[in-house]
Amino acid sequence: MPAKPKESRASEQRRCVLLAVHAVPAGQVAGYGEIARRAGLPGRARLVARILSAGDEPGLPWHRVLRSDGRIAFPPGSPEFDEQVQRLRAEGVRVEGGRVRGQRAAPSLDQILWAPPD
Repeated sequence: MPAKPKESRASEQRRCVLLAVHAVPAGQVAGYGEIARRAGLPGRARLVARILSAGDEPGLPWHRVLRSDGRIAFPPGSPEFDEQVQRLRAEGVRVEGGRVRGQRAAPSLDQILWAPPD
């Protein structure tokens, strides 16, 4: 049986990012940096944005990915901005003035492991 060809680094990174985006549950959001961390690519938020900007993955819940401050990255009033707001609101996410309200950023692994007990 022939050996399976090795996945290129770019393809592997793309696959990891897409898996991390798919893992964000409906009604929740994550920042580009958080998606990068979940994909094993800390510090690569711009790579996440570049991968998502391709828009070539059917069914990808891209609308759940925001800037780190909870703002939508598209320019206000653009068709993409309006679509993202509509999709988020349809999942019960509160969006005001282009910013998601009422959700905290997901804790980092360090926060989970080293935070004092409640």
